[in-house]
Amino acid sequence: MADQPGPPWAVAVSGGSDSLALMHLLRAFATKNGLAAPIVLSVDHGLRKASAGNTRQVAAWAKKAGLTAKVLTWRGKKPASGVEAAAREARYRLMGAWLAKHKIATLFVGHTQDDQAETFLLRLARGSGLDGLAGMRGRAPWPSPGFPALSVARPLLDFGRDPLRAYLKAKGQAWLDDPMNDDLAFDRVKIRKIWPALTKAGLSPARIAAAASHLARARESLEIVTQAVLLRTARKLEDGRILLDPAALAAAPREVGLRTLASVLMAVGGQVYRPRFESLERLFDRIAGHGLGAGATLHGCHIRPLSGAEKDFAPFVLVVMPESPRKTSSSAGGTI
Repeated sequence: MADQPGPPWAVAVSGGSDSLALMHLLRAFATKNGLAAPIVLSVDHGLRKASAGNTRQVAAWAKKAGLTAKVLTWRGKKPASGVEAAAREARYRLMGAWLAKHKIATLFVGHTQDDQAETFLLRLARGSGLDGLAGMRGRAPWPSPGFPALSVARPLLDFGRDPLRAYLKAKGQAWLDDPMNDDLAFDRVKIRKIWPALTKAGLSPARIAAAASHLARARESLEIVTQAVLLRTARKLEDGRILLDPAALAAAPREVGLRTLASVLMAVGGQVYRPRFESLERLFDRIAGHGLGAGATLHGCHIRPLSGAEKDFAPFVLVVMPESPRKTSSSAGGTI
């Protein structure tokens, strides 16, 4: 972990074995290298009666390890559906606000090789493209909007969960088992339940994580090519809109064209993640096949032909602009 950024830093700790192992590893790393100790952040999501007690336990364990802990609370009404995604968004929003306030740029999180493999399978089931299947990055931008200066570091992606638990047992450190990790209402839990059968068939977490790593290298190469295509196909206007040359976009290799279109939509729509792959493909095919008509909407953007386009940029130009909420249901071209 010597190549990871130094202090000021913070580590997210839920009380599970992965994040607690990371907390102790970072503390040992800081001590060995004469660095300031990381701050421990724990979020009380309020989804279970025990959540407040769990965060207090995390704070106690952090104090015992000689670390300072801060508990952040997700207040307000909780959603009846989409709980997993909403809780994740709330955690990163709360921790992002705290980090920004205290001028700490990096949050370390305990995602492991097992998490990487689970993410690969979840995204495969959802029809993700190359970016999704390439998995989580060791160092990545903040995963929720509004915090462009923050980043997430994942130093445990090459470590399996079992060795980390063995490390904690050797230290005499207990951990918390979240009951939600056994709730089959969550897709990730369903994946965990079938791991024994997958491993028996040769699809171990390590093997799947390795496949994601191979795809990540391909992703890095494509990102370089995509930037070159972006320079040819897109022009940002002062008001935040982006002009798009559909002919140049369609002429690019399909994967590069899709990535270029996704980058434009993310920039205009202010989104952290790319659109769903199936929706992105449908929009790309409409643009490439001259079937866009009066326009379409996707990912918080409205895409339409631009009358009186700048002829020095392209003979025929599309404009990508933020979607107006009051026009969402009446866009002439429909939603992708």
